[in-house]
Amino acid sequence: MLLLAVDTATPAVTVALHDGESVLAAESQVDARRHGELLLPAVDRVLAAAGVKPAAVTDLVVGIGPGPYTGLRVGLATALTFGSALGVPVRGLCTLDGLAYAAGTGGPGASGPGIDGPFVVATDARRKEVYWALYADARTRLTDPAVDRPADIAERVAGRPAVGAGALLYPDTFPDARGPEHQSAAALASLAVERIAAGAEFPPALPLYLRRPDAQVPKNYKVVTPK
Repeated sequence: MLLLAVDTATPAVTVALHDGESVLAAESQVDARRHGELLLPAVDRVLAAAGVKPAAVTDLVVGIGPGPYTGLRVGLATALTFGSALGVPVRGLCTLDGLAYAAGTGGPGASGPGIDGPFVVATDARRKEVYWALYADARTRLTDPAVDRPADIAERVAGRPAVGAGALLYPDTFPDARGPEHQSAAALASLAVERIAAGAEFPPALPLYLRRPDAQVPKNYKVVTPK
C-alpha cells in the first residue's frame, strides 16, 4: 500500500504518504488564501521525499470537510483527478475525524499526549461560527458535524476539552482548548489505514459544506440579453 492523503478543508494545506505501516513523508502549510497554489507542489515534494513516483500510489484519501467552499474543493478536485488518472480508489474522511485522531492518540499532528476521555473538535467556520462535533475518543464520533455559533453550543460542550482552531478562537465557550490547532494529513492517512485494514466503510469523496457558499447571485439579478 502507498496511500496519499490530502486535506484543504481548513487553512492548512496538508499532504502525507503512508505505506500501511507508517507515514513516509508529510508536509503542512497554513495559508487560507493559497490552497490551489500550494497543494500540487506539496504533493510533489512529499512523493519526492519518500522516493515514490505518482504511478506507485495505490490509494487516496481526502478530507471532505466541513470547510469553506473555496478551499475544500481544491483538495477534493485534486484527489479525484489523481484517482481518475491513476485508476485508484479515492476515499473521503471527515476533516474533524483527522483532528480527533491526532488529539486522541497523541499521534501525527498532535501537540502533546492523547486526550483521555470525551472531547470536542472545533474548526473555524468564519462568520463567528465553528464547525464542530463531539467525540468519545480518537476514533469514535458521537455527533454529526455541525456549524453553529459557539455561544449556542456552550451547554453541550461544557466540561469537555476541545481541540482545533475554532476552539482556540472562543475561550469563553471552550475554556480547555488544546492542540492540535490545524489538520494533519499524516493523522488522516493513519486513520484511513486503520479503517481500511478493519474493512470499515468510508463516506464518499464529496464535499461536506453544511451551509451555502459565501458567493451568491445577487437578489433581483437582471438578465440582459441583446436586442
